Amino acid sequence: MDQVEEIVEKIVELQKEGGYTDQQMADKIGGSRPLYQRTRTRKITAGGRFLKGAIALLSSKVEVSSSSVANREVKINRSYIVPRKTKETNINLKLDVDSNGKYEINTGIKMFDHLLAQLAQHGRFGITLSATGDDQHHLVEDVGICLGKALNKALGEKRGIMRMGDAAVSMDDALATVVVDINGRGYTVLDLPFSKNDMAGFPTDLIRHFLESFAAEARLNLHAKIVYGINDHHKAEALFKALGRALDTATKIDKRISGELPSTKELLEG
Repeated sequence: MDQVEEIVEKIVELQKEGGYTDQQMADKIGGSRPLYQRTRTRKITAGGRFLKGAIALLSSKVEVSSSSVANREVKINRSYIVPRKTKETNINLKLDVDSNGKYEINTGIKMFDHLLAQLAQHGRFGITLSATGDDQHHLVEDVGICLGKALNKALGEKRGIMRMGDAAVSMDDALATVVVDINGRGYTVLDLPFSKNDMAGFPTDLIRHFLESFAAEARLNLHAKIVYGINDHHKAEALFKALGRALDTATKIDKRISGELPSTKELLEG
């Protein structure tokens, strides 16, 4: 192995140890992310600018050698704020992926607030949300859009995540299952047999619409099924709890692949 290749190898190891994204490594070395990515994957030979920055970084080992999984999550700062204001809705949302399930949610729709609280609590997400809108349909859709965008942005390049997760949750008479794959492609398969299309003034069909909007913006596959149940409230609550649990698993950092993409393609689009 020549000296140039050895430096690249050490930089890649440094990235894995620290759990840094390509953008963070590019910033530390002093170059663009595309240049860093092409050099790291050996598509081009390391040039003078890369080598100079890499040698300086290896010499100082800034914030890398002492990194732990917990520190990686703090440094990556997997949170994102999404404001959205249209003629139909006004939404301010903050999502913290690495939280303890604390939430402050006010959409003006009590049942919707209740369901989103289940997602936060059982997904261990921090969610701060205030939203107003001209009708329930527009409001639920736009909250789904904002939550999906926040998750996609908070996860960044998605290095080191588990990527896939599933959960089955019961609530009294009801059972719901959810499977997610954070693969960069928004796609939903939903089987949601509600007894009526109204739940305390909240149309149950908006649950489907919320999930579709969320999955599209989060760029993930989402398969959800209400297996059985009698009470629509119980069905919906089990569904959102299962969604939270599945997302909690999928967004976790996998210690075994620290800094790597969980994909044979070396790419998770979006």
